[in-house]
Amino acid sequence: MSASPTRLAPAVVGLRRDPSPALAAATVLLQIAYPLVHGEARNTLTVVTVVVFFLASTSHALVHRGARWTGLYVLVTAGLGLLAEAVGTATGVPFGAYDYADSLGPELLAVPVVIPLAWAMFAYPCLLVGQRLARSSRGATAIGGLALASWDLFLDPQMVEAGHWRFSDVGVSLPGAPGIPVSNYLGWLLVGLLMMGLLQLLGRGSPQDRLPDDRVPAALFLWTWGSSVLAAAAFFGRPLVALTGGLVMGLVAVPYALALRRGSRGRG
Repeated sequence: MSASPTRLAPAVVGLRRDPSPALAAATVLLQIAYPLVHGEARNTLTVVTVVVFFLASTSHALVHRGARWTGLYVLVTAGLGLLAEAVGTATGVPFGAYDYADSLGPELLAVPVVIPLAWAMFAYPCLLVGQRLARSSRGATAIGGLALASWDLFLDPQMVEAGHWRFSDVGVSLPGAPGIPVSNYLGWLLVGLLMMGLLQLLGRGSPQDRLPDDRVPAALFLWTWGSSVLAAAAFFGRPLVALTGGLVMGLVAVPYALALRRGSRGRG
């Protein structure tokens, strides 16, 4: 039996008001497809996935935190991400000496345009994680910065193996992640903390008497953690990456999941 127009109408209105659930679902499907494709198709899929994830984050912010907050958010995250990457490729600071291949599309300041979008796409759920778990802005900055930096424990091994960028002076690397210097992760932590600190200045972007519905970015954060562990262990043959990234990101993800569960019980 087909759905009646009266039943379809609320769903259509809801989608028009907040497209982020559909965009988040599309992000998950694209990430599931990643291990199944190869070559140029995988390169294209990488870029498309980042763009769709970015749209999921920013559309959610736009609906639940307003246009001004969202515009400033994108300016801080994409702007600082681009600046850090441009300085990094030119000087080796703060990540280490590296350069990009030509596999990720158009570039700006020797940085693929998709890279600052990647900073912006995942900084949003990390920001909300920090604000959910911490009572102070300093605490939220620390937790959000750790959450963002921990993602790179999965990201860099995967992207370096795919040939999207290469470090020219590795030095000391983490177990299971050859070709990536420890300085890269420290650089991510530094930039993540700075980014989260600046984002605290934006406030929470919603009235104090009304908590926004943050289930979409919460689901994307926890999905990123779980799927990254699974992908590294089962699809990419990197068990030490799965273990290291799973434990470090889990320092944030597990308390966050428990906090969300307690919150849902309280509302019930």
